[in-house]
Amino acid sequence: MSFESLGLIPPLLKAIHEVGYTEPTPIQAQAIPAVLSGGDLLAGAQTGTGKTAGFTLPLLHKLALQLEKNGAGAKRPVRALILTPTRELAAQVEECVRSYGKYLPLRSLVIFGGVGMNPQIDALRRGVDILVATPGRLLDHHQQGTVDLSQVEYFVLDEADRMLDMGFIHDIRRVLAVLPKQKQSLLFSATFSDDIKALAERLLDHPKVIEVARRNATADTIGQKVFPVDRDKKKELLTHLIKSNDWHQVLVFTRMKHGANRLVEFLNKQGVTAMAIHGNKSQSARTKALSEFKSGELQALVATDIAARGIDIDQLPHVVNYELPNVPEDYVHRIGRTGRAGAEGEAVSLVCIDEEGFLADIEKLIKRSIPREVVSGFEPDPNAKAEPIQLGRRVLHGGATQRSGGGRSGGGQGNNAPRAAGNGQQRPSSRPGQPGGRRPQQQAQGKPRSARP
Repeated sequence: MSFESLGLIPPLLKAIHEVGYTEPTPIQAQAIPAVLSGGDLLAGAQTGTGKTAGFTLPLLHKLALQLEKNGAGAKRPVRALILTPTRELAAQVEECVRSYGKYLPLRSLVIFGGVGMNPQIDALRRGVDILVATPGRLLDHHQQGTVDLSQVEYFVLDEADRMLDMGFIHDIRRVLAVLPKQKQSLLFSATFSDDIKALAERLLDHPKVIEVARRNATADTIGQKVFPVDRDKKKELLTHLIKSNDWHQVLVFTRMKHGANRLVEFLNKQGVTAMAIHGNKSQSARTKALSEFKSGELQALVATDIAARGIDIDQLPHVVNYELPNVPEDYVHRIGRTGRAGAEGEAVSLVCIDEEGFLADIEKLIKRSIPREVVSGFEPDPNAKAEPIQLGRRVLHGGATQRSGGGRSGGGQGNNAPRAAGNGQQRPSSRPGQPGGRRPQQQAQGKPRSARP
């Protein structure tokens, strides 16, 4: 199948070929015709499947034809709204819009919080066809009357599962309340949880359902491996693996921002160039880290789950779980950043006894056992006992022997619980006013951009 066979207009096809795409991915082959047909869509697609082009290409196609028919006019109302959970993803989606729409007279803008609103207000006043936004800043503009959403014809909720995970459900409901009832709505999610299904029932009208990959499956092109190690030897083992294997472009996941900072400091002292990317970093620092990592100047990028969502790097060879996530689905999202588009990738996990239960949950989810390999000189202590993992104010019991029935992350509050090595990142609350709720700290600065060449 070719992009030509999907019926896209020539300016889009020209831009597609210029970026080097020849055949649509499975999600694109199914989503593009579905969006062009005009109905609502519920799409299950994991990271790296090409889903962004699956909705931006048909939206550009439809908007361009409408503009040609009706004329540009003096006022350019927002006709397509794309909502994303993080600034990185918002920026990348809008970059795709500009890349694919370079030969179209359409205007796009990306907005997210952290800086003054005046440049964004000026761009909105000049007229925007496609608006890409994070929830907090979008609602700021709406409350101040600087954005008009009354003429939105197309609404896309991207990374809906992460949106809910970050506690944006209340903001999503507020956005839906101000959008026109009659519109084409598209919901994209890596997983179809009960919460996602409930959101889909509220947002979508008799949608077509597409799920291109096995639910919670990992790509066959990703080689997975577990290295058992004691908790206090993880930093040294990671350094050993990077140096002995001559790894470059290694994306390393930690649970918590402070843990990421400590790991970066250690790696740099060992001669491994590394930077961290998380919610406490400024926009300029995050942009610099991503740019140097993509160019190969930076050997290791250490990230938390939320900050890493939206990182899209072609041919990323190595992903390392320095700490296993306590939510099994996050493992799938993490390692999905390598092994893309048929390329081979490697995902390794450094697992201490505290995390054996998390590993069991992950293997149950992906329906396969992950090979284990003990590295000489880093053999784990056979007499070590599992300790609770402090996650902010939560205590997780990830040790297999402590998890009755092998359930998911253990609960329990306790300020006196022991503090485990390599603390995790606190998962955001969905309650307003809590981390991950209204205008979370993870959002940062946005700047207006145009899709014009």
